[in-house]
Amino acid sequence: MRLGGYSTLVALATSLALLTTAAHSLADEGPEQIVVTIENHRFRPDEIRVKAGTPFTLVVTNKDAKPEEIESKDLRVEKVIPAGRTASIRVRALKPGTYPFFGEFNPTTARGRIVAE
Repeated sequence: MRLGGYSTLVALATSLALLTTAAHSLADEGPEQIVVTIENHRFRPDEIRVKAGTPFTLVVTNKDAKPEEIESKDLRVEKVIPAGRTASIRVRALKPGTYPFFGEFNPTTARGRIVAE
């Protein structure tokens, strides 16, 4: 019986260690990454839905031949993405609402919004 008790204790300790490792792995992943592309002076997707109260990262790739600046006063974001490059933009946790953004160099076509729900 003692051997069985010892085996149970080892099994419980092993399970706890695995759960702890899994929890740390999930925490290490960081905020959600949302991929956005600039192509033909437009953002794709042009509407992004996120969970309110949760920070995230926009990963923006500029496929155009010229740079573009993603800008939003509501999001407190202003970042130039050179032609053919990718940039990561951390966005704070947002309250529910709609947050417009635009391309400073092509403001009539490069438009989008983030909807926090």
